[in-house]
Amino acid sequence: MMAISMGFLSMESEQSEIVPKPLPQVVPSSVCFQCDVCCRFPEADSFLRPYFTEQEIQAAVAHGLPVGSFPDRSGSQIDLVENPLGEGYLCPAFDAVSGRCGIYEARPLDCRLYPLALMWNAAHEEVVLGWDTKCPFMHEAVPAEIISHADRVADQLMTGTMTEMIVANPRLIGRFQDDVVIVKPLPHLTARLSRVRIDTRLHALIAEDAPRFTRALERAEVLGPDALAAYAFPYHAIWTQLLPHWWMESGETFFLFARSPDGWFMPLPPLGPRPIDETVREAFAWMRRWNGPSPVSRIENVMEPQRRLLERRGFSCRRKDGDYLYRAGALAALTGDRYKAQRALCNRAEREQVLVTEPYCARHQAGCLALYERWAVQKQAGALDAMGAFLLEDAKVAHTRVLAEHEQIGLAGTVVIAQERVMAYTFGYWLTPQTWCVLLEVADRSMPGLAQWLFRETSRSAVGGGAMSINAMDDAGLPHLREAKRAYRPQTVLDSWIIMDCER
Repeated sequence: MMAISMGFLSMESEQSEIVPKPLPQVVPSSVCFQCDVCCRFPEADSFLRPYFTEQEIQAAVAHGLPVGSFPDRSGSQIDLVENPLGEGYLCPAFDAVSGRCGIYEARPLDCRLYPLALMWNAAHEEVVLGWDTKCPFMHEAVPAEIISHADRVADQLMTGTMTEMIVANPRLIGRFQDDVVIVKPLPHLTARLSRVRIDTRLHALIAEDAPRFTRALERAEVLGPDALAAYAFPYHAIWTQLLPHWWMESGETFFLFARSPDGWFMPLPPLGPRPIDETVREAFAWMRRWNGPSPVSRIENVMEPQRRLLERRGFSCRRKDGDYLYRAGALAALTGDRYKAQRALCNRAEREQVLVTEPYCARHQAGCLALYERWAVQKQAGALDAMGAFLLEDAKVAHTRVLAEHEQIGLAGTVVIAQERVMAYTFGYWLTPQTWCVLLEVADRSMPGLAQWLFRETSRSAVGGGAMSINAMDDAGLPHLREAKRAYRPQTVLDSWIIMDCER
């Protein structure tokens, strides 16, 4: 009962949420053009009307639909129009004469899924994927074909961008329908959507929120030579599958929250033009309501000038691991005795291997994933303590998302090819026009000097782009990582603080 869909999940419009791979057409066009079910509704307020997210509304309007078709531009079901050729109501994008959709290239996910449908099961306990028996094609299709198609769709719904879009728009999950046969449960979405949204002002952080985040940083005027790497959208976006992030705006201030199993906290201080002590008090007031007396309420990645002001206002602080900041030119050159060991390893890598660097693109994804698995095994075989093993397991989620969605997140990547396969990769971003942040770096540990060579080449590339500094993040409290970072002689280790609730 949706707009004509042909069973695609790819979204080609410039306002769309990007999905890695388009699905093949499952319903033949000849069936769709003869169908008298899709896009037609018996009542004006039918619950089967397609739902459009905020970005999908923008795309539909850009393709000619009147903005008045959507009662809520932040996300809503579309308003239907009377059928000029008979009884009932139509989607305003549907041409009853031609049987075609006027915004086909910009149709929403709700339509692209059809004849599959996202819905809760009868007990409203589980999100499932079903097929609609009202579609004439479904009576003729071989069940195995439907199951195979549903498997492909389910895989797409598991991608980070798609999951976050659905979580941010829970009305995409329809109510149970007897005539929709359940094909596949979706436990990942069930877990995410079952979390209670305790404040209607909260929005799930998705890739499309990057411009909003950037504007908040500009208003806050916090980016400078000593800014922490956390003051950038990619730093947070890569973890949203593991740790859901939510945001709200109040008084021109952007508040970013994360929800752990223990409760809510802020991975970053409030961003905006208002005095920070005022917005911090506001943030803690919310977290006290959500968390109760739990000590989990906190604000991380507080920079030194902010810490000094907040302590004067009565807040308690504790130090956390700081970012390692290096002079970019020194890392690019590796001259002098202080870099003798690293220079020797770079020379060895060049002497023993033919190393080729390429900008990361989709064709490298499989090779990078295979490298990550080798690298993880190599790390586990080395001196890895319990905390290191725990972080390694979590990191796979972040790496997998970056490899699938680096452009949407705002990252640039480089791979190193040797022995006809991917042997190293790195991803990073510009924190400021003068500071390049290295977010992820993986190098096959069986190739001596490769990690050092990659770090030097990354630094050289950053210098070529205007970098004065390289931010290599913190050491996560891992002794071996701390030793490796200190061996490169950081210019400084940036102070980073956690602010605790002064009214607990």
